[in-house]
Amino acid sequence: MSQAEPAAARPKPAAWKRLLPWLITIACFTYLYTRIAGAAAREGQDVVSYMAGIFASVSWTRWLAYMLPYSIFYLLVDTLVLWRVVNWFNTRVGYADLLPVRASTYIISLVNEQVGKGAIAYFLNRVRSVPGWQVGSSMLFIMFCEFYYLLIWATVGIALLWNRLPEQLDIFRSIPIIAAVAGVFFVGWVWFFRSGPGSKTDRHLAHAFRQGRAWQYGLVMLIRSPALLASAFVYARVAGLFGVEVSFGEMLGYAPVAFFGTFVPGPFRPVAVAIWPTIFSSYEGQMAAFGFVQHNSFVLFNAALGLLFLRRANRELFGAQPEAAKAV
Repeated sequence: MSQAEPAAARPKPAAWKRLLPWLITIACFTYLYTRIAGAAAREGQDVVSYMAGIFASVSWTRWLAYMLPYSIFYLLVDTLVLWRVVNWFNTRVGYADLLPVRASTYIISLVNEQVGKGAIAYFLNRVRSVPGWQVGSSMLFIMFCEFYYLLIWATVGIALLWNRLPEQLDIFRSIPIIAAVAGVFFVGWVWFFRSGPGSKTDRHLAHAFRQGRAWQYGLVMLIRSPALLASAFVYARVAGLFGVEVSFGEMLGYAPVAFFGTFVPGPFRPVAVAIWPTIFSSYEGQMAAFGFVQHNSFVLFNAALGLLFLRRANRELFGAQPEAAKAV
């Protein structure tokens, strides 16, 4: 049998798994509508007029001047992380060879992010004969590191804001405790796969974790960190365009927390969008618009960048079989 089962043989996900993202989305947008309607009523306006006024007040040319370079920078950093991990755990491949494939997967990720990761696995299997499960292990390694890098930066940010944190955000004071617990778990995780029982498992998805050393986890987090710093800078400037003044230090504390919300399934990144008006409760309409625009335009911009590389990516993915791969 081939490495991937035929689509017809795969069991359909349970009904609740298909419905859950939509239920989360409905709940979040109901919450947002309630907050925005209250803010609009206080201004003596209906919701449509209130939100139209907010969007009309934004300088969209300045917004583009921030967002386009940021999206390009994110693509470069994201590809660098992928290149580093693949070269450690899978095969030697050039950064320039991965860039068009990584960029084009953003298009697929609009529909299903897991299918986007599958395209990377297909590319590496095709040009380097790397087993798909082995690439899947590297993708899990990257996701694991991404969780920890966000947690570390959220802890740094909350430390910077500790004495200025509003009472309604006291729950954020638990982040350092979560980070401490996660740190203990991390030590146990690395030991389990490097020296403990996990080092002897033959499961394909454990491949990268069996090989990964603590410094490699740390280096992946370090490589990705400039993207987080850039996002805090850009988001702080863009929030000003929506009429909310936020310092770089403040955004450095809040942005990682909001980015955690993107891990929750649902169309239009509902949890991430709902976090912003909760944080800035005095600017509910402005920050609801900000969150919706930022999180969804970022995904669309990435997909647009992918279109620029689509022709080359198609050639890499579906062109003639490379001679090196044929010989294996």
